Amino acid sequence: MNENKPDLIHLARACKSASRTMAELSPKNKNRLLHTIADSLLAEKEEILRANEADLSAGHSKGLTGAMLDRLRLDQERLSVMSAAIREISRLPDPVGEITDMVTRPSGISVGRMRIPLGVIAMIYEARPNVTSDAAALCLKAGNSVILRGGSEAFNSNKAIEEAISKALVAEGVPPESVTLIPTNDRSAIKDLLSLEKYIDLVIPRGGEGLIRYVAENSRIPVIMHYKGVCHMFADESADQEMAERILLDGKTSRPGVCNALETLLIHKNAADRLLPVLSSALLKNGVEIRGCPQVCRKVPEALPADDSDWEAEYLSLTLAVKIVDTLEDAIEHIRRFGSDHTEVIVTNDLKNASRFMRAVDSSVVMVNASSRFSDGGEFGLGAEIGISTSKLHSYGPMGIKALTTRKFIVYGQGETRHPV
Repeated sequence: MNENKPDLIHLARACKSASRTMAELSPKNKNRLLHTIADSLLAEKEEILRANEADLSAGHSKGLTGAMLDRLRLDQERLSVMSAAIREISRLPDPVGEITDMVTRPSGISVGRMRIPLGVIAMIYEARPNVTSDAAALCLKAGNSVILRGGSEAFNSNKAIEEAISKALVAEGVPPESVTLIPTNDRSAIKDLLSLEKYIDLVIPRGGEGLIRYVAENSRIPVIMHYKGVCHMFADESADQEMAERILLDGKTSRPGVCNALETLLIHKNAADRLLPVLSSALLKNGVEIRGCPQVCRKVPEALPADDSDWEAEYLSLTLAVKIVDTLEDAIEHIRRFGSDHTEVIVTNDLKNASRFMRAVDSSVVMVNASSRFSDGGEFGLGAEIGISTSKLHSYGPMGIKALTTRKFIVYGQGETRHPV
């Protein structure tokens, strides 16, 4: 590391030390800490909003899009929402210390599992400054410390938020290093951070596919991966027309730029003549561009021909790939080939088909007759979500507080020995 870079080893070592304090905090003290952080965000609102104005001004100069600037913007209302989100996290059940699966073995010992914090979590993310406070609160609630590396566009905002959190940590007698923001925009610092497996236990990247692939390819630390959300809806031959239309429009048009939005519609050939005119008309009325297979293009004159790249595309816009398939198995095979292990939906009135789809599709979330937009930690009752994992170790699907912990074995005995002494 050169002289212009922060001493990442020193920062990570201090954060690791702080994680031991966090791991021993009682649920009551952790919740009080989170309320103090929520208060501090509002108390420091002038500094945070001033820093955000600097980021917005720089963003305008760099030519950031309106959507990017909106993601970056903070105001009194958004700060209040951030503060309320932290209070909501404080109300979630604390998983740390939970003991399960206790059994008594023939030897006489009792063996169980105790839930413990992971230790130090590194969050690498883009754009949204609210992620700084959300990620800090979730990690702290689970008894971890956290290293934050936000996007350059929100550097000043993130720093101001971290300073407000640090004041709260000090006020509660918790090491301020428990929440550590990397104080540089130098991209090479990410690579250096990813080499510190001695101090960091897990890396969670949040952002575009390019960022996540860079982290996965350069990390010596376990990474929670979520490259993209190529989510499918399959309307089988028994699908109810009104239900299919409602689920499709919600999945595609309610928020097309999010990872749980639909990107591909598959329709069983025996339902195509019945469903496709209605579904395509509804899509077109809502401004959706259809990229169709040859059969779809023959039936829907407005559809554009799809090529192979469309089947694996995460459009994040009002564009949808549509394909007619011969069988349920063909739909499953298409999803296996082109899906991203995020969320898949079947619309059906056939219980056998629903069960087959549920078993055969291996994505992190599989739904029957429900919108893909429900694929979210809050909607699943996790309370809050730090990300969505499409890799199976150590968590799969939306990740809440419990996913920021692990389990160790605990053993109780009364002097038992494995061999005679």
